[in-house]
Amino acid sequence: MLWLNRKMKTMENALKMTVEISYKEELKRKAVHLSSLWMVAATLLLPYFFTYGRPIGCGLFAALLLLTLFSEHSFANGGRYLGRLYGMLFGRMLRKEVRPGMWIVSGGAFVLAAALLANILFPPHIAAPSLAVMLTGDAAAALIGRKFGRHRAPNGKSWEGVAAFVIAGYAVLALVNWLSGGPDTFYYAGIPAVILAAGAELFEKQLHLDDNFSIPLCVGAVLAAAGAGSGIF
Repeated sequence: MLWLNRKMKTMENALKMTVEISYKEELKRKAVHLSSLWMVAATLLLPYFFTYGRPIGCGLFAALLLLTLFSEHSFANGGRYLGRLYGMLFGRMLRKEVRPGMWIVSGGAFVLAAALLANILFPPHIAAPSLAVMLTGDAAAALIGRKFGRHRAPNGKSWEGVAAFVIAGYAVLALVNWLSGGPDTFYYAGIPAVILAAGAELFEKQLHLDDNFSIPLCVGAVLAAAGAGSGIF
C-alpha cells in the first residue's frame, strides 16, 4: 500500500509539470485534435449502417484508448517500437514533462476516453454534438487565445479564447444537430450547454478534470436533460 501511495504521488507530481510549447507545435496539436472529428462521424454513422453499430464504436474507442495509453507509457520509458513511433509523431506536442518511469496521460487519451464514455451514456444524436463541441471549441480557444488574447481570464487564459470556444462550439453543435436530424430543442439547449462547457474548459485546474473529458459530459448532460424534458431522449 505504501508503494502504491508513492507511485500515485509521483504520477500526480509529474502531471503537474507542464511544458510551454511553441505556437507552431500548438497548431500541430490542434490539427491532430480536429482530425479526431472522425469520431463524430463514426458515432453517427456506425449505428446508422450496422445493427450493433454503437457497441462496435465503443469497442473501437476502447481499443484505441488502450493503444494510446501503452504507447505513451512506452515513450516515457524509452520503448523501441511504440515509444519511438509515438515520440516521432507526438513527442514535441506534449505539454507535460516526460520523465522515465512515469505513465503519462496526454489529452489524446482523454479524448478517446470521452468518446467511449459519451457513446456509452448518450444516444448518437447527443454523443456526436457533445464530442464535436469539445474538439472544435477547445481548438478555437487555444489558437485564438494564444494569438489574439489581450484580456486576461482566470488560469492564465483569455476572454478572446473563451469567446472563440463559445462561438465555434455552438456553430458545430448546430451543424451536427442539423446533419443528424436532431430536434429543434437542441438548438436552444445548445446555448447553455456550450457556455457550461466553456466554463469547464476555463476552470479545468479547479475541477481537477481534463477538459477533453469534462466538456462532452457537460454538453451531453444538458442536451440529455433538454431531450428528456421534451420526451425525445
